[in-house]
Amino acid sequence: MAQESSRMRRPRADGERNRVRLIEAAKHAFAEKGAAVSLEHIAREADVSIATLYRHFPTRDELISAVYQQEVTALIESADQLMTDREPAAALREWLMLFVEFLDAKHGMAEAMDTLIGGPEPLYSRTPQRLDMPVKALVARGVATGVFRDDFEPHDLLRALSGVAHVRPYENWKWSAGQMVDILLKGMQSRPPSGGTGIH
Repeated sequence: MAQESSRMRRPRADGERNRVRLIEAAKHAFAEKGAAVSLEHIAREADVSIATLYRHFPTRDELISAVYQQEVTALIESADQLMTDREPAAALREWLMLFVEFLDAKHGMAEAMDTLIGGPEPLYSRTPQRLDMPVKALVARGVATGVFRDDFEPHDLLRALSGVAHVRPYENWKWSAGQMVDILLKGMQSRPPSGGTGIH
């Protein structure tokens, strides 16, 4: 019985690894070669057969959607880990920089996303709501510890960075986004008590 259980777990583990490899290969392929890249090329890059690709993603749309949703899910899950490992300001800064990387990946996939039946809007429209919880949690932790002010809307941080991303094309937009992150964090710092200088 134990050997049978082990055999059952191994295919599931192998299948999940193949799925992860396919998503990662597809992300890079769509960014580098555009929407016209063949599924055969993606399967080769993932080092799996085309049959394995179709077993996980029966249609091209399902693969494209999975890549995008994985990027969103990874960003959401990173917030919990950062809140465990980092101080509030450092956790928020690192997460916002991951959001910048997410915007970059989203841009790289834009051509592929536009090929989705029905367009990408159904996926895009759910993203702000999904990202609302982690950014609010990160900010709330800083407010609770007195690091951040409590008189601003956390989601405005994402709107500001999205605005920087939309001024393309130019080469250094991610550098500018990093500068914007630091400006935003400085503006969020808790104000000194009334009448105080804030210098100790």
